[in-house]
Amino acid sequence: MAVKGPAIGIDLGTTYSCVGVFKHGKVEIIANDQGNRNTPSYVAFTDTEALVGDSAKNTVALNAKSTIFNAKRLIGRHFSDSTVQSDMKHWPFKVINSGGKPKLQVEQKGETKILTTEEIGAMVLVKMKQTAEAYLETKVTDAVITVPAYFNHSQRLATKDAGFVAGLNVLHIINEPTAAALAYGLDKNLTGKKNVLIFDLGGGAFDVSVISINEGSLYEVRSTSGNSHLGGEDFDNRMIMHFRNEFKRKILRTACERAKRTLSSTSEANVEIDSLFENIDFYTKITRARFEELCSDLFRLTLATVEKVIREAKLNKSSIHEILLVGGSTRIPKIQKILSEFMNGKELNKSVNPDEVVTYGATLYDAILSGNRSDTIKDVFLVDVIPFSLGIETPGGVMTKVIERNTYTPIKVSKTFSTYSDNQTTFSIEVFEGNRAMTKDNFRLGKFYLTGIPLALRGVPQIDVEFEMNANGLLNVSAQDKSTGNSQNITILSDKSKEEIDRMVSNAEKCKEEIEKQKQRLTARNQLEHFILSVKQACEESLSWLDNNSLAEKEEYEDKMKELHKVCTPFVTKLQDNDQNGTSISD
Repeated sequence: MAVKGPAIGIDLGTTYSCVGVFKHGKVEIIANDQGNRNTPSYVAFTDTEALVGDSAKNTVALNAKSTIFNAKRLIGRHFSDSTVQSDMKHWPFKVINSGGKPKLQVEQKGETKILTTEEIGAMVLVKMKQTAEAYLETKVTDAVITVPAYFNHSQRLATKDAGFVAGLNVLHIINEPTAAALAYGLDKNLTGKKNVLIFDLGGGAFDVSVISINEGSLYEVRSTSGNSHLGGEDFDNRMIMHFRNEFKRKILRTACERAKRTLSSTSEANVEIDSLFENIDFYTKITRARFEELCSDLFRLTLATVEKVIREAKLNKSSIHEILLVGGSTRIPKIQKILSEFMNGKELNKSVNPDEVVTYGATLYDAILSGNRSDTIKDVFLVDVIPFSLGIETPGGVMTKVIERNTYTPIKVSKTFSTYSDNQTTFSIEVFEGNRAMTKDNFRLGKFYLTGIPLALRGVPQIDVEFEMNANGLLNVSAQDKSTGNSQNITILSDKSKEEIDRMVSNAEKCKEEIEKQKQRLTARNQLEHFILSVKQACEESLSWLDNNSLAEKEEYEDKMKELHKVCTPFVTKLQDNDQNGTSISD
């Protein structure tokens, strides 16, 4: 049997992404080429190249219209969604309507480029893949990617598409709170049964899950809820709106994010931007109390979700053994305070790194799935739930549920329907996902028809509609006429055509080449700069020695020459070797 490659887990975040690998019997979070363990989920298009990560975020002030961030907030959504329309008001880049889907419009090399949200996600995933490959010095293919628990079916499929475009074999899409619980449970070596409330508040999404951990091996999600459009970005936007009359928005975003982080540890933060306009410096302050006031309604929203999840898990506050904080926004003191007070003063568990615990759990699960685990990891079983009800449209636009939300997966459920008019020979099955009573308020997944129904009065034919969802979230819906045995079915797959997927893969390959070329160029530049500075220092020291030793003997001058050669020759040789291997100074 062939030996599988390294197991990696990726937290594809709204604002930051993170990658880990299971190596030497433990999870290692991998730093990127800038030495940072978290990589900004930013993609920038300049006149010469495409940038991803730290370098892209650093250009946002000067290249705002062609620097994309928060793309996760668009993935799998319709352009008409109220959240998309709301977010567009805060973004300097252009979002366009393309067949009802939001796409990104940027300028690069004098041309207008239109990109899907999956392509932007894929570029960030490529960066994470390359980060892992550079560390491991081998190719990586298999990965587990995390998503918010409250992502709908379309958002999950779009995330999987992004992974495919990035050249990854996505073994599993795992919910972020579930990954966090796995990391916590295996790390603690738990015994008995623990009910853990996962409070996950990141940059762009908010999830709450109650997960029962039995003997550290069975992870049973009891209930989940949240808001895939609530997080640190919204807190930033409140501060931006607060200062909107004082600063240009594109520069203010970074300053506000920095101030928000500062307010987690101090009571006051400065917001400073030098030479913002006509050499005028802008300077102001914001207190923690003012920031909390600006975001108070958003903070309170989180508690309603906590209450709902505990109730739907059929538990009470006293039944919760641990409250685990996940996501960078949980560092905000006010959020910690109101959560602890709501839970009757229970102490919050801060034993895990909120920025890395999701990646940690995803990497562990990847190791388990790919068979790369060590004896330190016991067999684990994850029992997750679906966050939204699934059903079909019945007369009057009613959402008739077949599978209720918070039902365990995998699951297979059938329900009997009938015709609604006399002599109806075709039955339409339109599949929806959502928790609202009317289909117009829910998300349409697909449609198919059952034909050949024998002539009969309405209500007489018996049509069984079956919904089946596997552990990977793949949904199959079938319909069968009981009298004839005639049946039809549909598997809810990505709404992207093969041609569009192929086009995105081709573009991703070009992007990878650009990123690799940029990496080689920077490497060559850094080598040259290091060489120049090293030689400069050696030459300055030699000149200084020469000035102070005008009466030195011939042998002393020759010895000094040999010392200088000894310093310079290795650098010259290394540069020549790099040039022969294709990495030249001119790249």
